[in-house]
Amino acid sequence: MTSVTKMSTKRSSPRTAAGKAVSSIVSLRPTKAFRTYKQAIGYLFEKTDYEKQTRLRYNVDTFDLKRMGKLLAGVGNPHKKLTCAHIAGTKGKGSTAHMLAKMLEANGYKVGLYTSPHVVDLHERIIVNGEKISEHQMLGLINRIYATVEKMLKTDAPTFFEIMTALAFMHFVDREVDIAVIETGLGGRLDSTNVITPKVVGVTSISYDHMNLLGNTLDSIAKEKAGVFKKGVPVVTVPQDPEAMKVLKREALATKSQLIVTGKDVDFSYRFESSREHGPHTRICLTTPKTRFEHLRVPLPGEHQAINCGLAIAMLDKLKEDGYEIDDEKAAKGLERVSIPGRMEMVCYDPRILIDAAHNAASIKALIHAIGQHIPYDSMVIIFGCGQDKDIRGMLTELQYGADKVIFTRSNSPKAAYPEELAEIYTEICGKMCQTTLSISEALRIAYSAIGKEDLICITGSFYLVGQARMKYVPN
Repeated sequence: MTSVTKMSTKRSSPRTAAGKAVSSIVSLRPTKAFRTYKQAIGYLFEKTDYEKQTRLRYNVDTFDLKRMGKLLAGVGNPHKKLTCAHIAGTKGKGSTAHMLAKMLEANGYKVGLYTSPHVVDLHERIIVNGEKISEHQMLGLINRIYATVEKMLKTDAPTFFEIMTALAFMHFVDREVDIAVIETGLGGRLDSTNVITPKVVGVTSISYDHMNLLGNTLDSIAKEKAGVFKKGVPVVTVPQDPEAMKVLKREALATKSQLIVTGKDVDFSYRFESSREHGPHTRICLTTPKTRFEHLRVPLPGEHQAINCGLAIAMLDKLKEDGYEIDDEKAAKGLERVSIPGRMEMVCYDPRILIDAAHNAASIKALIHAIGQHIPYDSMVIIFGCGQDKDIRGMLTELQYGADKVIFTRSNSPKAAYPEELAEIYTEICGKMCQTTLSISEALRIAYSAIGKEDLICITGSFYLVGQARMKYVPN
């Protein structure tokens, strides 16, 4: 009975608070700055976008949470009216966030989901119960934040990501969500999302990525990720490299946060199998005093997604402990509805073309392994392009183990690495022949001429490249 009473308080408070937030935000609304969505979105894209910059300093000047605080204060501090779950890590953040959101939705909660970057459509970043923010809603939000942004331009201009994050918080308040699942952008400590105080924090697998910004060692990268820990807020993570785990334990101790590791503090296991009904897939078992999943089929292919799924369920279990009414059977049904663009997505079947936004060495390794488990093929042609700020050598080292032929190309991102440079490093690593081209269209033309019926084309390396490829084959 106590649990039910607690739950009703928790579920009603976000809605009550949301109502207050809406009224406070509306009172700050200026005269309309933009009449059309095109004008508003053009204004947004004019702002500094660190996702597209090639040279960037990662410090409190560039990534300033005080600036984010000022921006949010100007629109009524919507983040303080939200109940949240926060997810950091190197790989698997988006997948974990989507799985957690779907399990909560299936249990009757209205769930906000904020992820980045997008694959094709900017609106993919802000979702409520599977519904992307509309152009009309985006126009209204940008008009509401316009006066605050303009005022800050004189002293400390907010960035594209900061504005997007604020828009997400505002939208979730407007929609009166019960809980918002928030994925960090870059790092954690200085990330724009790190203004929230969540109910639970999840940390996915930590590996090398953005080393020019976060550091060249796993402990420095882990410390940045652990910057999202808040005093007394439970943290759930997956098995990590000992170097990274040592940091997570130290930071959890410093913030007096309970640290739960799947497979250690939570009974968790997974296995790969194949059946007539589902084909190749992975199943997991996870048991806690409040939760029991046995032989649950993971909705996304790859053993790495089994680990992400275990993390999402363990986070759900902590919310259950906090009073959220969660039915495991409904949660399992929610998982069945998980579908994420650009994650091992077959966008064409004649010829077979697979896209996956694997954007670091660990992700490339997981992708190659997952393709080997799930997709039979005679030969695989990989079309690859990535950012200049990535662990290029690490990614290309993993690429050689799955590719029969590699075509290096370049996306339309200003910080995309040049194909000739990628080819030079690849040849130096493995001595294999490769080809280069400056467009995805030309890369596909070359790939078409090199494959047979039983072969596979895989496009990977960056969200930008995968997004361009997806637009060619999937109607938006």
